[in-house]
Amino acid sequence: MKRIIGIDPGLASTGWGVVERRGGKIRHVEHGSIETKADTPQAQRLLYIMDSVRQVLATYKPSESAVETLYFGRNVSSAIPVAEARGVIFAVLAEHGLPVRELRPNAIKQGVTGSANADKKQVQAMVKIILGLADVPKPDHAADALAAAICAANDTASSVVNKE
Repeated sequence: MKRIIGIDPGLASTGWGVVERRGGKIRHVEHGSIETKADTPQAQRLLYIMDSVRQVLATYKPSESAVETLYFGRNVSSAIPVAEARGVIFAVLAEHGLPVRELRPNAIKQGVTGSANADKKQVQAMVKIILGLADVPKPDHAADALAAAICAANDTASSVVNKE
């Protein structure tokens, strides 16, 4: 059995999702998001993300992790806070001795839907189907995190940027 945490990093909202793979079956364990407020000092926001990821890891005890790579379209300034959030998340994952897979957004879409050009609604719908959930996982960042965990559970080699 493999238990994998997928993480979609962000400063305002970090999505997480935990799945288990037993044989050929992937099972949903839990998902959620870590929310920080824009009016909170950045250092405090990063500390909150770090402490919250620690709590999720302690609760669900994954053996592997999958983290979505940084993507920023035209808004380069938003990449710096997200990169900082990724940094504290990577530090906590390393602290817990978890191997980290970095997965590109398009490769996650490909791995879950069969199309690298799938939109968010298609990814969410496939996550719901693959995991046998009654509803689409909310919020969006948690659904993205579950999609990353599904790709890692399926060992989708084409989605790997960095496999430790």
